[in-house]
Amino acid sequence: MEKRTSAFARIFAAIALAGAVVVVIVVVAGSLGDSDSSTKSRGANGGHPHRSGPKTTAKTYVVKGGDTLVAIAHRTGVPVVHLLALNPEVDPQILIAGETLKLR
Repeated sequence: MEKRTSAFARIFAAIALAGAVVVVIVVVAGSLGDSDSSTKSRGANGGHPHRSGPKTTAKTYVVKGGDTLVAIAHRTGVPVVHLLALNPEVDPQILIAGETLKLR
């Protein structure tokens, strides 16, 4: 009787392994494949919007709680590299609420 249980467990394990491999292949193929909806939403330039100019004309920005340099860059239109160059005293890992950053 034990030999039959062992054979059933081996067959079940092989089927489960094959099913897992199929699921992995479907997920990977779905994430790598080009779909019409993702191509249409990106536009002609691959999803990078053309910026005609800065989003803000302000010269400074006051840091709010939870802000990051990336979020500030998106909100103001000033690249992170420029924010760091204009504010060398600022630690990008630790922004303090109320701190004033130069934008221009």
